[in-house]
Amino acid sequence: MSTAVAPEAAPTPRSRVIPWPLAALIGVLAVGAALGAGSLVAGVVSPSSSPYLAVGDTVIRYSPEPVTEFAKATFGTADKPILLGGMAVVILLVAAAAGIASRRSRRPGVAVVTVLGVAGFAAVAFAPSFAPLDLVAPLASLLAGVVSFRWLHRLALDAADERTAGTGVSRRKVLIGSSAAVGLGALASGGGGLLLGRGAEESRATVTRMLAGSTTPAPAIPAGVDFASAVPGTTRFLTSNADFYRIDVALRIPQLRAADWRLRIHGMVDREITLTFDDLMRRPLVERTVTMTCVSNPVGGDLISTANFVGADLRDILLEAGVQQGADQVFCTSADGWTAGTPTDVVLEQGRGAMLAIGMNGEALPPEHGFPVRMIVPGLYGYVSATKWIVDMEVTTFGRDKQSYWLQRGWAERAPIKTEARIDMPKGFSSVPAGPVDVAGIAWSQPRGISKVEVRTDGGPWRPAELATEVGGDTWRMWKTRLDLAAGSHTVQVRATDADGDTQTEQRADPVPDGASGWPATIFTVA
Repeated sequence: MSTAVAPEAAPTPRSRVIPWPLAALIGVLAVGAALGAGSLVAGVVSPSSSPYLAVGDTVIRYSPEPVTEFAKATFGTADKPILLGGMAVVILLVAAAAGIASRRSRRPGVAVVTVLGVAGFAAVAFAPSFAPLDLVAPLASLLAGVVSFRWLHRLALDAADERTAGTGVSRRKVLIGSSAAVGLGALASGGGGLLLGRGAEESRATVTRMLAGSTTPAPAIPAGVDFASAVPGTTRFLTSNADFYRIDVALRIPQLRAADWRLRIHGMVDREITLTFDDLMRRPLVERTVTMTCVSNPVGGDLISTANFVGADLRDILLEAGVQQGADQVFCTSADGWTAGTPTDVVLEQGRGAMLAIGMNGEALPPEHGFPVRMIVPGLYGYVSATKWIVDMEVTTFGRDKQSYWLQRGWAERAPIKTEARIDMPKGFSSVPAGPVDVAGIAWSQPRGISKVEVRTDGGPWRPAELATEVGGDTWRMWKTRLDLAAGSHTVQVRATDADGDTQTEQRADPVPDGASGWPATIFTVA
């Protein structure tokens, strides 16, 4: 008699679940591949179409004025890296959460990657400088993100199946796929950056060689223009390109080649003109020493610098175009879509020195300062006069239909530079040894120039300071004085008087809407 043996029950399969750390990694890698692909394609097709940077530009463009001012005041020139870093953290967390939500099904992750891709697509499509070709990069980014997520998710589920079947197969497939995705993202991002910058740097080197010997130089800087050797720590008269202040809204510095540059001058003119870089080079090029000042500079701030700029006279160009009666605004647009409106009468003022600059301190403009061409109008704050990467100039009128970037945010229409001074030494809250104390700094009042600087200690009488050699009304002027002070804490104030006899006001004002004012002060201790 045989005994029947009941068949062994088959093991009940567990549900296919990806471990959460691996799921989070899949989300991060897929989004990284998307951003890398967008950067790479943007570098090849249209530098302004990187979806990641387009989203950042959109945040800047629609941020309320108080938020913008808080960022500038708190972070200074680091505001852009902080914004990009903050975006990266947010995207990283969203991507990881999307991966974790997709441990059983890829649908949540695909949906999130798609939404991020559509956001980048929209940011590019609604950018001020949009062109149809710009859509290629965000489309490539979207496809790369979705395909990468689906692929990595499938590999992870296959590994889960193999573990369930007891085959003992490792996660090698998933790790290989993940590594490939990481490599793709890194290669794409790096390749995009190289493609963006290589052509512009080669073009800059060519322009620097072209400028040699083709420029009417500025008058030589005379001796005694600063006190840097006499009072260590004070400002040198000329600012190096590396130290020149930079304020703009560009998250990505436009990488333009001189050969590709065009400037269209149109609007209320008798003859529309389109200039190429070669057209500028064929014009008389002149070098001018100019101090530029940012309207956001607080009292005693450092958003001011001086350089020798080379360029073509803008007044002559506009006169050739024929500015029509009634035009009171030169509305300029940058390659990245930023706009500025400059009073026409100032640009056309004889002797003002408005220029389309192509060189700075003996070389072509650095990319961060506007290469290949920027606008400079001495005597006006930069937000109305110093368009970098300029590509369009419309002669028009001030009005609601032509309000520039900062006018839309509550800043003034006309922005003449105020008479101001700054104390460089001693530094605030520093301790200096007993004996004579050297106090020094700078003063500016472009284009009028500085005629007098006065200093007072602890609220006492004003006494004149020694002025450095004057270069011209368009530049700052250094000053210094020596004080005999008793031991203890002291407060020193300074005020400047311009060449017209107007003295810097004591009345405090914030930078908004037309520049800060007030007497700067420093507090230090004589030990």
